Amino acid sequence: MSTPFSRYVQAQIAVPDMAEIRRDQLSRYHQIRETTLALCETLSPEDCAVQSMPDCSPTKWHLAHTSWFFETFILEANLPGYAHFNPQFRVLFNSYYQTVGDQYSRPQRGLLSRPSLDEVFAYRQHVDRHMLRVVEDERLFTKALSDILEVGLNHEQQHQELMLTDIKHLFSFNPSHPAYRPYSAPASSKTEPLGWHRFEDGLKWIGHEGADFAFDNEQPRHRVFVHPFEIASRAATNGEFIEFIEADGYRRPELWLSDGWYAVKDFGWSAPLYWKREGDRWFAHTLSGRREIDANEPVCHVSYYEADAFARWREARLATEMEWEAAAEKVKIEGNFVEDGLLHPAPQQKAMDQAAQLFGDVWEWTASPYTPYPGFRPPAGALGEYNGKFMCNQMVLRGGSCATPRSHIRASYRNFFPPTARWQFSGIRLARDV
Repeated sequence: MSTPFSRYVQAQIAVPDMAEIRRDQLSRYHQIRETTLALCETLSPEDCAVQSMPDCSPTKWHLAHTSWFFETFILEANLPGYAHFNPQFRVLFNSYYQTVGDQYSRPQRGLLSRPSLDEVFAYRQHVDRHMLRVVEDERLFTKALSDILEVGLNHEQQHQELMLTDIKHLFSFNPSHPAYRPYSAPASSKTEPLGWHRFEDGLKWIGHEGADFAFDNEQPRHRVFVHPFEIASRAATNGEFIEFIEADGYRRPELWLSDGWYAVKDFGWSAPLYWKREGDRWFAHTLSGRREIDANEPVCHVSYYEADAFARWREARLATEMEWEAAAEKVKIEGNFVEDGLLHPAPQQKAMDQAAQLFGDVWEWTASPYTPYPGFRPPAGALGEYNGKFMCNQMVLRGGSCATPRSHIRASYRNFFPPTARWQFSGIRLARDV
């Protein structure tokens, strides 16, 4: 019997081995929750409390909200007699779930000096204790609960990445250029010249299939017709983007979409986020502090508008998400992810028969607006608000970044942000018609 959350799992197992599923999810629950705490090891309580802009959230809020998710969607509904750690947290740490109840104002999350960081850690421990009671109890651990738990685990991995991008944005305002963690540079920084990989036209299957987890916005799997195209062999580099800047790319309105040109004027853009020019050298704020720009690294922290303008300047374009997925379909998921510890895009160091850097390093803007797939229906209930209600005024990004957990990404994964967003590790993959 299907549940409101069965869309989050592509294929239903006829007779699920719930004991095996429980062991796997319990192991991953411990690992993911511990990873979240490990991301805070180098942070002070003050670091965890500050909010640098409305799109970012304090680390303390991320720590609490991910616990709120398990409490709200699993403990309240499945653990008889469950007592809240603090009933006020239901409002303070509700992100955008209107059907759950009221939310505290997002732009003012940095004003929440209370609860303290220690109290938030205690809240996480409280939720963890009760989550273990639910998962370890065979009578409570149902297929429906398991499906929601899978969403919660992937939800926390999304917030792990947001914690890193939000801390980077926060630290960028500090003139002392604090380092979140030291940076260990790759052995070589040489990048192969840009090449092209051709794909012929035809019907392509797009969207997730199989028994593994996928979000509802990756489904249903469906066919699309893709015209012949070429896709770049790697992501665009800092050096290539510097050439765009030096060619007056930010001062040539003919390269920009109308809204993009207004954004350049309104926000005063003249380079990617975190970049600063000193004489003839470029420097950038990174999670390891201030560093000189490496021309061979993938350019990142650019908006959709900047990516599109750069592509026009190169007499190319951005790939559609259908083209991107077709190119990535048979590419092994490997690359520079958060587990590698660089927390920074790395140069592509060797030529490949397939397009390189499709996974990891930088999220790649596509030319596709974030809209529902044919036949998409959000799940009933509050979790139906997870993805579907944002299918407006957003553009799709693909592939993950150096801040994304490796186990969290797949070829069908659809990330999305407004076209002006720059604080994520967002970069550029060129494509062109043939």
